[in-house]
Amino acid sequence: MTTETHPEQTTDVELAISGMTCASCANRIERKLNKLDGVTASVNYATEKARVTHPATVSTDDLLATVEAAGYSATLPQPAASVGGSAAADAEEPAERELRTLRDRLVVSAALTVPVIAMAMVPALQFEYWQWLSLTLAAPVAVWGAWPFHRAAWTNLRHGATTMDTLVSIGVLAAFGWSVVALFWGTAGEPGMTHPFRFTIERSDGMGNIYLEAATGVTTFLLAGRWFEKRSKRRAGAALRALLDLGAKDVAVLHGTTEVRVPADTLAVGDRFVVRPGEKIATDGVVESGTSAVDASMLTGEPVPVEVGPGADVVGGCVNAGGRLVVRATRVGAETQLAQMAQLVEEAQNGKAAAQRLADRVSGVFVPVVIALAVATLGFWLGADAPASAAFTAAVSVLIIACPCALGLATPTALMVGTGRGAQLGILIRGPEVLESTRQVDTVVLDKTGTVTTGQMALVSVVADGATEDDVRRLAGALESGSEHPIARAIAGDGPHAAVTDFVNEAGLGVRGTVEGHAVVVGRPALLEAHGLALPAALAAALDDAQEAGRTPVLAGWDGAARGVLVVSDTVKPTSAEAVAELRALGLRPVLLTGDHERAARTVAAEVGIDEVIADVLPADKVDVVARLQGEGRVVAMVGDGVNDAAALAQADLGIAMGTGTDVAIEASDLTLVRGDLRVAADAVRLARRTLATIKGNLVWAFGYNVAALPLAAAGLLNPMIAGGAMALSSVFVVSNSLRLRGFR
Repeated sequence: MTTETHPEQTTDVELAISGMTCASCANRIERKLNKLDGVTASVNYATEKARVTHPATVSTDDLLATVEAAGYSATLPQPAASVGGSAAADAEEPAERELRTLRDRLVVSAALTVPVIAMAMVPALQFEYWQWLSLTLAAPVAVWGAWPFHRAAWTNLRHGATTMDTLVSIGVLAAFGWSVVALFWGTAGEPGMTHPFRFTIERSDGMGNIYLEAATGVTTFLLAGRWFEKRSKRRAGAALRALLDLGAKDVAVLHGTTEVRVPADTLAVGDRFVVRPGEKIATDGVVESGTSAVDASMLTGEPVPVEVGPGADVVGGCVNAGGRLVVRATRVGAETQLAQMAQLVEEAQNGKAAAQRLADRVSGVFVPVVIALAVATLGFWLGADAPASAAFTAAVSVLIIACPCALGLATPTALMVGTGRGAQLGILIRGPEVLESTRQVDTVVLDKTGTVTTGQMALVSVVADGATEDDVRRLAGALESGSEHPIARAIAGDGPHAAVTDFVNEAGLGVRGTVEGHAVVVGRPALLEAHGLALPAALAAALDDAQEAGRTPVLAGWDGAARGVLVVSDTVKPTSAEAVAELRALGLRPVLLTGDHERAARTVAAEVGIDEVIADVLPADKVDVVARLQGEGRVVAMVGDGVNDAAALAQADLGIAMGTGTDVAIEASDLTLVRGDLRVAADAVRLARRTLATIKGNLVWAFGYNVAALPLAAAGLLNPMIAGGAMALSSVFVVSNSLRLRGFR
């Protein structure tokens, strides 16, 4: 007997993490989760979420318990029943509460800190017992104001770990504790003691100095920095919340002829609901009755409303600008286009670029190294016979200046703001590794149909002989209105048509019938020849010209002769030529790829300004074309919209799907362009490169700041208060630099 082994099934889950205070916390939770058998976890400090892939042998309870054991809290997110439901709003309440609590702590601490610093800096304010008033004001700040740092440090210490909060807590308690000792047991508590503010450390009797301004100043600066971080993280995630808020909150469902108003998140597939003028469409569906104009600008970016009628697809979140519609729901909840957009944004914001993984690893070992450096600094200064106060102050400066909060924020904030801005512009970035790809791309492969062209057949010209162009268009259009063929639909157009009798469809050749008393034949030359309709030389030349240009000519004839040639073609999008020019300006080399024949492809390529054309390619061979270009040393971006492009999109270094295309193509891509406008592809590359540059700038600043400041602090050249202020400003700089991406155009 043989035993078959099956690869173990895995499940993806997202955990909401609370209690993290810096990148080291995220790093530590990630390490603990990854120690579980078969578990792969990525924890993001900025979004306060963990994305975990786990086997069936590890339950979600095991995951939650592991996070709890690491000293943090974790919960499973509430399922979002629908876009625009209350779950998103409910999820924001704890974050709002936390922000409000932090603001209150900051305001009180700042109010108490200002007089402490003023008295320490301005000798004129140092009245006889000023130092005792300073202690009274400083105690609540050092204990209650800094409590978030102390609590986190203690939690981590109990689990044998150190984080950035360990540095802050030790620094504040050391400065405050030293001051208490100097006041009660040293000479600092004597009447008339003065304490001039110094930028550098001077050798003096340490028992005569107090450092309350350092303890309070550092606490307040850090609380301010943390409040700015929290607020900025919420602002950076605003695009995601805005997407979720686009949905309707309630909907009028039809039960027979009766309308019943229910919450939008209770809709099921197949439900029929009414959308009145001015209302949002509650979910994705198909119009069953009514005609209207729908404002789809939130999806397409186009201000012109889209005309819809029975059979038209509509998307949840769009606004009905015209008449009353009855819509049948086809997709609800997480399946809707709006929910999928929101999910893509969130996934992108949860990712980590390689640079961020490096920053996390560095911060994991940074804390013990800094504590060792602080101890070494203290030992060195004491060994060099410096006053204890000088040695102590240098050591405290090392502890404060080292806190690399800016390092932990460098990537997540830029990524969140960049992907959020992209979503507003109709560019969905699947993950941060996409940003790395855009920098190296040198070749962009463009699928022709649906990407460069509209993907829909249209009548582009009419050549007449022996009749007017209007006669040819009118009689042929009337006859073709009875056919469902795409070419027939292009010729028929939308207008009212003359009545047709004796209609016959000649399979593969064309159609014939009687229109306005004429026996009209429309189709291939063979069909007209079979019915004895002669082809004049002028029309034969027009037929050859159309075929030479790769277009589809259709002949129309009556009364014994061919009367005209109707030329049908897939038309180039009006923005495609401009888009190709923009891609070239970015240093990308465009290539047109199509399954269409060479002549049609060359015509389109010439119209939009592409030199390199690869035509007559079978759908299955598109991936081989991309692989061949990669084999030539090119870094390839692929832009496509159809199921037949999915494999090539996945193969490419950067896959870009048109949002007007199929779900399969979108799933296989790295970037999705919500609008069908190729110009957005150039915008996407520019935004991705700009976001990557911001991340690099943030990391250089954060690393450089720590590396440059530590030796200064160890040398005793930085006052702890100045060190704390500079450290907080470093974090604010990183966040502010990232927020500049919101202005991307």
